[in-house]
Amino acid sequence: MSNPAWARLLLSASSVCVLKEQRLFSQHSLKVIKRCDIMLLMEIKDSNNIICPMLMEKLNGNSRRGTMYNYVISSRLGRNTYKEQYAFLYREKLVSVKKRYLYHDYQAGDTDVFSREPFVIWFQSPYTVVKDFVIVPLHTTPETSVKEIDELVDVYVDVKRRWKAENFIFMGDFNAGCSYVPKKAWKNIRLRTDLNFVWLIGDQEDTTVKESTSCAYDRIVLRGQEIVSSVVRKSNGTFDFQKAYGLTEAEALDVSDHFPVEFKLQSSRAFTNSKKSISPRKKTTRRS
Repeated sequence: MSNPAWARLLLSASSVCVLKEQRLFSQHSLKVIKRCDIMLLMEIKDSNNIICPMLMEKLNGNSRRGTMYNYVISSRLGRNTYKEQYAFLYREKLVSVKKRYLYHDYQAGDTDVFSREPFVIWFQSPYTVVKDFVIVPLHTTPETSVKEIDELVDVYVDVKRRWKAENFIFMGDFNAGCSYVPKKAWKNIRLRTDLNFVWLIGDQEDTTVKESTSCAYDRIVLRGQEIVSSVVRKSNGTFDFQKAYGLTEAEALDVSDHFPVEFKLQSSRAFTNSKKSISPRKKTTRRS
């Protein structure tokens, strides 16, 4: 899909959200954003660089108890004249940016695999069991999704070599469902065949708003025993904002054509030594 996806990450309750650029300032969009401690925005096509500053004004101007957001944003990415940006919005009191870099897609034999190279961020937080984690965002081109998802393993190797990081989150609109990634293609995707990568959003999940579609385009994948064991049990899945806010399909589509995918990390105080296995949540009926 070429339309925006969502993602959500909570720090004891945290999130990453991706919204339609032109709808970011609507009432319902802002309600979803305020659920988040970290937000990933994709498909930003704002050549004037005003979207994030305007969001900061909206979020920080209306913040209660001194909650303040900050952001980091990539350069404009893409081939030819069509460009997009990745951006992360985050609550300054809860997390901070340790390091950042734009992945360089120059491997011999498969140069320029990514339509939009991942803008990799290393976050840290004193409030979660896992004290630091790398987020690797990706918005694929549908026709090259299989190769781009597979290439995330090379990103993992490069970042681990560069930063010596242990905890990784890969997330975004992978277009990882329906005709873009058919069942027979999964055997060619190292991010799936290597069982050290844990997929939190299963193939049967529906991350699309339209009733006429049912595809698991948006995904979250983890690597690292510490972060996997820190996920709150049964917290991984989609957030159906249409049902939560009582919207019609048309109203929901004005927010986004994708539902957020999300999971929660245990807070330091809530942590116990008992390790729980994390598996994709069973699909539930979205609407009555």
